[in-house]
Amino acid sequence: MTLFNCRNVTKSFGDLTVLRNVNLDIAQGERIGLVGMNGAGKTTLANIIFGSLQPDGGSVSRHDRGLKIGYLLQSTSYTVHTFSSMADDYIDEGDGEAFLELASHLGLKKVQDWDAGRYGGLSGGEKTKLAIAHIWASKPDILILDEPTNHLDLQGVEWLIHELRTFGATVLTISHDRYFLDQTVERIIELEDGEAHAYAGNYTFYREEKARRYESQLHQYIEQQKIEQKIESEIERLKKWSSKSHREAGKVGKMAEMRGVKEFYRTKAKKMDQQIKSRIKRLEKIEVEGVQKPKEEAKVQFEVDSPDKRGRRIVEAKRASKAYGDRNLFRDSSFAIQRGDRIGLLGPNGCGKTTLIRIITGKEVVDEGELWLSPTAKVGYLTQDVTDLNPERTVLKLIEEEHHIRSEASKARTLLANMGFDESMLRKPINQLSLGERTRVKLAQLILRDIDVLILDEPTNHLDLASREQLEEALDSYQGTLIVVSHDSYFLQRICQKLLVFQDGTIRKFESGFNEYMDKAKQTKTAPRNNSKEVEEQKMIVENRILSVLGELSKYSMSDPQYDALDKEFKELMVEKKQLSQR
Repeated sequence: MTLFNCRNVTKSFGDLTVLRNVNLDIAQGERIGLVGMNGAGKTTLANIIFGSLQPDGGSVSRHDRGLKIGYLLQSTSYTVHTFSSMADDYIDEGDGEAFLELASHLGLKKVQDWDAGRYGGLSGGEKTKLAIAHIWASKPDILILDEPTNHLDLQGVEWLIHELRTFGATVLTISHDRYFLDQTVERIIELEDGEAHAYAGNYTFYREEKARRYESQLHQYIEQQKIEQKIESEIERLKKWSSKSHREAGKVGKMAEMRGVKEFYRTKAKKMDQQIKSRIKRLEKIEVEGVQKPKEEAKVQFEVDSPDKRGRRIVEAKRASKAYGDRNLFRDSSFAIQRGDRIGLLGPNGCGKTTLIRIITGKEVVDEGELWLSPTAKVGYLTQDVTDLNPERTVLKLIEEEHHIRSEASKARTLLANMGFDESMLRKPINQLSLGERTRVKLAQLILRDIDVLILDEPTNHLDLASREQLEEALDSYQGTLIVVSHDSYFLQRICQKLLVFQDGTIRKFESGFNEYMDKAKQTKTAPRNNSKEVEEQKMIVENRILSVLGELSKYSMSDPQYDALDKEFKELMVEKKQLSQR
């Protein structure tokens, strides 16, 4: 049953037309992924569906007046008072038990006992989790999730994937998380040039099908061009014959034979002219009704300069500890980061990953122990917050203010052009840019600096899929030191070679990448379980292996033998996780 549809929906903001001719049907129980480049209009369409924004043209129909829509906003910038009131309201009402249970599943224990100080120290991931619990407890008919995994830890992503698979309502997900889309959607709607294009299947199928459609249309276009060239050649040949016939028909002569010849050429010229007109009409019809040249996907290019070699050690921690009041983030932690290391920070929301970065960048200090940063290292830091750019400044003005030298300003404009900013976008104020476009501006500012240590805190948040893939390619060639906080498992697998893992109140360094770390889950079945520290480590490994298995499952159909093997391993891992949780 259809719950909602859009017909020829249009929406503009000033001179910018975001949605041109959107047609969309949403049926009961569907799992839809909404994708597109930054600024394509995904959030705008979500707001129109939700009802907080009205279209300029077209029609929007809800087939049930009592239809309840829950909407997780892209940026959960709620205030402490809002969260505290939200928790109190839901605890007092009938949905309070469901809200607390959902929050607990997401790793937020005893929310009802939190004070204002605890709410004030919420991380981005914790805010997202509370917002999800709030919306979920309201039991909506349609659930709209706008970048739900941006700030979620692996535990939160795992829970959300499981819940969405059994969730009875319709779900519309806006996400650039390839892994999450593969696990949770059955249909992809892509917004491109203001129109909606549907693909049956998950994200991987969508990418393969889009490539197939592109190649098919390109082949048809090339064959059509051959036909056009043939027609044009025929027209040229006919024009030559027609001209000759017109010349012969116009020759002066008195003899009867000459009059007969002239009439012959006159008739022949008339036929030629008709054939020319016929072929010209055929060309015009092809131009109007024929196959159009397929549009290539926009290419976004990041060029990250490689820094000079400056010493061996970059960061060193010796028995470092950090706490906020009674809440210990990490203690007695020792590790070293060498020049050229590509480190991923792994741990649940609120464990202290962003705090560690703030300590490394000198914005905070450890409570005990020591954390040393090489004095010759030049650090670049991309924060999660993309709302700190001056909203009234244009993109061009921001860059020019930072780079006064003409050659540097020219390099900046070239970089921005490679990142998808044309001249009109350069002159837009920041407040008219999408969050993904703002992220690209901040990345451009960062790339233009000569840095030794590149710290990226959730760098793929808000970036569209093409930008994520291009950023991965750029970072592959970066020779400096990388420290990355990310819950994008594909990104971590591709970029990071070592891990700093926050577990059991301490930070431990693992000399292996994300895949190798998750593969250790297979060894936990025979590993000794002598103390709580080992149990926690084994539990984290099992949880990460569960995510890896879920990723593999999405590649196979249920009839594939490999699917059965992975499904069996998944069930065994879930049992093992439950047993570890009870220890």
